[in-house]
Amino acid sequence: MNTETTTAAEHTSTDTGAADHAATIAAYLQQHETKGLLRFITCGSVDDGKSTLIGRLLHDTKLLFDDQLAALEKDSQRHGTQNGEIDFALLVDGLAAEREQGITIDVAYRYFSTEKRKFIVADCPGHEQYTRNMATGASTADLAVVLVDARKGLLTQTRRHSYIVSLLGIRHVLLAVNKMDLVGYDQAVFDGIAEGYRALAAQLGIPQVQAIPLSALKGDNMLERSTAMPWYEGPTLLHHLESVDTARDDDGLGLRLPVQWVCRPNQNFRGFAGTIVAGQVAPGDEVVVLPSGRRSKIARIVTADGDLARAHRGRPVVLTFEDEIDVSRGDVIAAAADPAEVADQFAAHLLWMSDAPLLPGRPYWLKIGTRTVTAQVTEIKHKIDVNTQAELAAKHLDLNEVAYCNLGLDQPIAFEPYAKNRQMGAFVLIDRQTNATVAAGTLDFALRRAANIHWQHLEVDKTARARLKGQQPRCLWFTGLSGAGKSTIANLVDKRLHAMGHHTYILDGDNVRHGLNKDLGFTDEDRVENIRRVAEVAKLMCDAGLIVLVSFISPFRAEREMARELFAEDEFLEVFVDTPIEVAEQRDVKGLYAKARAGQIRNFTGIDSPYEAPEQPEIHLRAGEESAEQMAERIVRHLLG
Repeated sequence: MNTETTTAAEHTSTDTGAADHAATIAAYLQQHETKGLLRFITCGSVDDGKSTLIGRLLHDTKLLFDDQLAALEKDSQRHGTQNGEIDFALLVDGLAAEREQGITIDVAYRYFSTEKRKFIVADCPGHEQYTRNMATGASTADLAVVLVDARKGLLTQTRRHSYIVSLLGIRHVLLAVNKMDLVGYDQAVFDGIAEGYRALAAQLGIPQVQAIPLSALKGDNMLERSTAMPWYEGPTLLHHLESVDTARDDDGLGLRLPVQWVCRPNQNFRGFAGTIVAGQVAPGDEVVVLPSGRRSKIARIVTADGDLARAHRGRPVVLTFEDEIDVSRGDVIAAAADPAEVADQFAAHLLWMSDAPLLPGRPYWLKIGTRTVTAQVTEIKHKIDVNTQAELAAKHLDLNEVAYCNLGLDQPIAFEPYAKNRQMGAFVLIDRQTNATVAAGTLDFALRRAANIHWQHLEVDKTARARLKGQQPRCLWFTGLSGAGKSTIANLVDKRLHAMGHHTYILDGDNVRHGLNKDLGFTDEDRVENIRRVAEVAKLMCDAGLIVLVSFISPFRAEREMARELFAEDEFLEVFVDTPIEVAEQRDVKGLYAKARAGQIRNFTGIDSPYEAPEQPEIHLRAGEESAEQMAERIVRHLLG
């Protein structure tokens, strides 16, 4: 063979090899892209070995880079928790405080992949004070790995974590009975723990439990069957994670697509973008938009890769309709033949996640899917001891407490019970002052009586009543410390307006507590309800065409803002009677401040209960700068000017 022929053959061989190599890489990437994803959490008591289990799993599946392994060996020597051996927990315990104490504090997320599946694992803290952290990790999980120390058996923490797992709808539990090496790999120990946990799972409504005896530190039954436990014939931990089927049997539901945004790139296209959370859709399908109830048919299913003939659950799409109907972010597009429910009052489970307590009646923002509405916890039916599941009476919730509550929303939403559809039944509550997430919850069912309540149209409305009286209805909301002079100034304003021929009424804090609110005390919870009731009464009086003067301490900004939102924009005037507490005490003819400082009165504003001053009141009155008569005259000029 001549040189030219040899060279051509070599080039041909090289090109073929490169093509085969590229095809192999493409096939591998395609296989990796289409592998299923399992989200799971690890939870258990402090020092049960959660972080060690994840670290060992990452190490033994060869998913650590050389520099990670070198850093792990170095950290293990420095922290010295395993007598010179590798401490796999250090791979996951990322916070310095965690490493120093040898415990998990925050939720640590790790990603890894095997030939069969991709995984996202959340290592959740075990201590009771981090219950909210655990719930955060569990909220998106399909499976929970519950660790139990073989030496200790089932603990109170095991019951608590399993309850949270059940509450958040995780239906698959891998019971990892860890540290079997420290009990001599005794089968009787394992069988006793497994039997006890299955009874607990049945009580909590967890349907699927796979118990595995293992030693995360030694690697027993992690990837390979342990020769130390020949009596165990079940799957290894990795095999179960790779093979367990966590698919939810909700394919029977019709289409559910919460609208994330309205896509309007030009005047010729209007689509509605979102991810299908249940069911499927095809062009020509009849759909209904909730909560409005408007109907249409699907014209197109648009994606970045072109139009689809059909789209299933989990697919992000843009839907277009055959008709021009009003659809907004937060609406739900549903199958017309099988629509979701619509309601504005619910029974729900709630996990409180804020340092400030939950107070029934206080308004919060409720975010469910892509929709945000104003909501109140109207009643705490009972709180639940997460350690024992006992039901306890409660008027408020503190950090990490769980309760069964009634919720009231300011407008109806489309929803599914959480047990039926996690995406359509899970929500968070957000503090309206700080924008902090303060609670997570699950909707159980609608309170049907709310669906039968509608606004009754009245022929004689507020405008007609105000015209008859020749005035504009207003609410003057006087706020300030006890003894600030609110009632004195409000009374002077009332007299002046009455003399001018206006129709007025005063709602005074002390007077109202003799009747409408006589059942309320002075706890934070009762203060919230006190203001809620009087705000509703003031609104009715304003609807009657009156000028209503409300004189209440109303110490919390959130409740004053709640009252403001009941009125039209120009109807509510906040009047801040700004009096230093020293001056208020000097005026205290009832001796209330002295009793509060002596401990004889609890929850007294300014002493052992806070007063949150208005930030931007319409009228700001400063004690000492004007007389009460001058301040009253200034209010009248502002009101009528």
